[in-house]
Amino acid sequence: MSSPPSNATAPNPTPQDGPARKGWGGALRHPAFLRYWLARILSMGALQIQAVAAGWAIYDRTGSTMNLGLIGLAQFLPSVGLVLVTGHAADRLDRRLIITICVGVEAAAMAMTGVVLASPDLPVWLVYAAVMLFGAARAFEAPASSALLPNLVPKADFPNAVAISSSAMQVAGVLGPALGGVLYAGLHDWVFGVGAGFLVLAGLIVIGISAPSRAVTRAPVSWDGILGGVRYIRRQPIVLGAISLDLFAVLLGGATALLPALARDQFSADAGLLGLTGPMLLGVMRGAPGAGAILVGLTLAAWPLKRRVGPIMLACVGVFGLATIVFGLTRSPAIALLSLLVMGAVDMVSVFVRQTLVQLGTPDEMRGRVSAVSGLFIGASNQLGEFESGLTASWLGTELAVVVGGIGTVAVVALWCVLFPALRRADKLDWSTAT
Repeated sequence: MSSPPSNATAPNPTPQDGPARKGWGGALRHPAFLRYWLARILSMGALQIQAVAAGWAIYDRTGSTMNLGLIGLAQFLPSVGLVLVTGHAADRLDRRLIITICVGVEAAAMAMTGVVLASPDLPVWLVYAAVMLFGAARAFEAPASSALLPNLVPKADFPNAVAISSSAMQVAGVLGPALGGVLYAGLHDWVFGVGAGFLVLAGLIVIGISAPSRAVTRAPVSWDGILGGVRYIRRQPIVLGAISLDLFAVLLGGATALLPALARDQFSADAGLLGLTGPMLLGVMRGAPGAGAILVGLTLAAWPLKRRVGPIMLACVGVFGLATIVFGLTRSPAIALLSLLVMGAVDMVSVFVRQTLVQLGTPDEMRGRVSAVSGLFIGASNQLGEFESGLTASWLGTELAVVVGGIGTVAVVALWCVLFPALRRADKLDWSTAT
């Protein structure tokens, strides 16, 4: 059997297909995926440590919710400017090499953040410069990481891999903020060095990942090729509906950027119920959505969704909005934590459905570009959502901003049911082969 020419593309190069491996950790039995999973935990843990430590330090130093929102904006802007380049790079270059270089740059940016915050004479804007550098590196890392995942497991194990991979993010979402809060309380700005160490270790793990060789296009760079991901998404209403739902719903309902203000001003007075105050309370609250997501992620890893995935996704985003409203209205730390747990649990279902729908329906030679555009949508729902939350809180007050955002999320779900009937009727995860 002859090898494909250098400008050919392989449809979906993965390890040899076969029946799905039984049990919760079927995908973890593939050594390449296990390395990927461990590196993802470390990388996301570092990101969460930075989110807690930088958020608390900036708010403590300035007392401004607007400045909290600017952290999210600074991390999001590079992904906008680089979206077409990053996806094209992921489809033309070794995805493992891209990830390794990027986590190294992220480690340097995180160390820079710690140095600036530890030096009172240095201006605060240098923190935003470091966060922008961090965001630029993640803009390249995210599509390469997302596009690499289907190359590490057989197609039958892919839903399990998505659930486990998403769970890794949520494990970091629980342990990272909690660890960040504890370390910041004891180490203050030195906590950024711990996060940088996590990123360096993640890079060393990624270097050792072995994946099946894939044929990549060697055609000259052109606008047609660069814009291929955008055109593909526009032609697929299920994909467009899924990723745009996340953009607008979480853009409005993303209240996590306001947690430093809420933890200090709204819940600390009643913290006797939990015995936590200050950055430690913030760390626990920041980790609560991840705890709910882990429970659901483990369930999905063992029993993936098989039918009615579109309606389930829409319903879960609606519940996310309702839980956000409850979170904004309550002054009880216990009810707030329960609301955050529910938000994380239903968001995990949405993430699982979206990622599986997009990856299984996209040819490998285009996964990097599609992942970059999808990542821009997801990044907008997180980083830009943080800016929106900070801006709205500065206008309306923190509590009202959270409630209004939750109402907006519920309204978006109702609108998307009308605008994207294909998503509302989506039945199977592998929609590209559904009849």
